[in-house]
Amino acid sequence: MTGEAREGVPSEEGGGREVGASARGAAMAATPSPFVGMSNEGGMAFRIGTPAIDRFPVEVWGQLLARRWARSGRALLGQVDVRGYGPLRQAVADYVTTARGVRCSAGQVILVSGTQQAVALAVQVLLDPGDAVWVEDPGYPGGKGALAAASAVMVPVPVGRGGMDVAVGLAQCAEARMAIVTPAHQFPLGGSMSEARRAALLGWARERGGWIFEDDYDSEFRYAGRPLPALQGMDGAGRVIYAGTFSKVLSMSLRLAYLVVPEAVVPAFVAAKVFADVQSPMLEQAVLADFIAEGHFVRHIRRMRVLYARRQKVLLECARRELGEVLELEEEEAGLHLVGWLKEGGMGEDEVAARAMAAGLHVMPLSVFRVKGGVKAGERKGEGRGALLLGYAAVPEEEIVEGVRRLREVLRG
Repeated sequence: MTGEAREGVPSEEGGGREVGASARGAAMAATPSPFVGMSNEGGMAFRIGTPAIDRFPVEVWGQLLARRWARSGRALLGQVDVRGYGPLRQAVADYVTTARGVRCSAGQVILVSGTQQAVALAVQVLLDPGDAVWVEDPGYPGGKGALAAASAVMVPVPVGRGGMDVAVGLAQCAEARMAIVTPAHQFPLGGSMSEARRAALLGWARERGGWIFEDDYDSEFRYAGRPLPALQGMDGAGRVIYAGTFSKVLSMSLRLAYLVVPEAVVPAFVAAKVFADVQSPMLEQAVLADFIAEGHFVRHIRRMRVLYARRQKVLLECARRELGEVLELEEEEAGLHLVGWLKEGGMGEDEVAARAMAAGLHVMPLSVFRVKGGVKAGERKGEGRGALLLGYAAVPEEEIVEGVRRLREVLRG
């Protein structure tokens, strides 16, 4: 090897090892993350993906934590179960069966540290390097990082009004090994996958032997109508990996989520979890199990639905009044954020977002979630224009009003 050594590998002429990431590491680093350097400083407007920290039941959680530590702290310190705390896995199985129509036992539940780890485990267990994977475009960026780390090939599939356009996916790469989807509430654009596209996706997985990673990240927060049941409950072939999280209900800092996997692949997922981090913190799992068993979890969800519906209404009313000539927002039946489409002729989404961040606003441009080289579905109002994601769940009403005022100044230049 000469002085033309590849990146990250020493050359004979140089005599030492060049400091740098591998090709896979560089690909991971190139994947943008909205979760770097997040804090509460400067306010919460308009942070996405974050629940109402100001309404977290701190006192109840503290009481349960103290009680659990006093009763069984030493036992928990010595307890190791890669799958997770048994009572919490049973509570998760009962909850998703009742609330989402998932068909499973506690033995199929594996507790993980978040959706990011859930995707990473699924990719590690089910894919080989070079395998193709359908990803929603735009879609969850964490999945892209996991795919890059596994040397998988991303196939961006456009998202329309009915969710991922399965027909486009089939036309582009019918031999894909996995599809990563958010069918209950598409991230980040909103809306649900239509029954026809659900059936087509399940049919592809059944006939082609593909896997579906179903990210059911915020189905608890629906403000009108009833969501369609989880894909997992409709799957008769054992091809769906179902993922849910407690981050959107309670706190991102809790770092607890879960997978429901087909029985045939449970051993492989457990082995992969061992190599990842052995287990998630046991004390927090035990406290969460108590929180659910005593009814606090369901009551908290009900309170937050009312609160988030009100905060969305405040954001809509203020934005339409103050920003209507430059930004178009539409009401959403679910979720924790709204998408605002920029009117033509103004600043681009990246410039607006950068200026907003400089003004102390947590505004995300839609570009962060797009896949380079992807095609547009052409089914959505405003498609082709820039867009901003405005979170409201974590933002008190008075801060929403002030945030809209500051965003108006940004948009006016």
